Amino acid sequence: MFNAILVVCAGNICRSPTAEYLFKDKLKGNLQDNSAASQIKVSSAGLTALVGKGAEATATNIALTKNIDMSGHKGRQLSSTLIAENDLILVMEERHLTDLLGQYPQARGKTFLLGKWIDDTEIPDPYRQSHEAFDHVYQLIDKACSAWIKYI
Repeated sequence: MFNAILVVCAGNICRSPTAEYLFKDKLKGNLQDNSAASQIKVSSAGLTALVGKGAEATATNIALTKNIDMSGHKGRQLSSTLIAENDLILVMEERHLTDLLGQYPQARGKTFLLGKWIDDTEIPDPYRQSHEAFDHVYQLIDKACSAWIKYI
């Protein structure tokens, strides 16, 4: 079992906060021992974060339709401290994996695609795209988080 999970995307306002809050929701609902679920820390950060910015409105609204409240999210920058504090790091795209490992080689061996268990699917960036694009990304993230749960 992992004690701390970090989800990373580019700006930390669309994909990674969605995955963070979905993981938190799934951990509460899917683990029989809620005390174990409550001990797993899930957070998110961005490679080029919009620091202090809330989750993107469309992402927030789609999550709300699923009873997931991301209103408290604030974007934060990935750092070596966050790398050290987390024992599983999940990224959205292959280029994120390359960039992250280039900057933080100590993350090797604990950094994977969020879509690893769904055929190494990359999660595209919906920023400044249609509601449908955000909905599609939400569905991919939901599927990827569900696939990871059995390994957590």
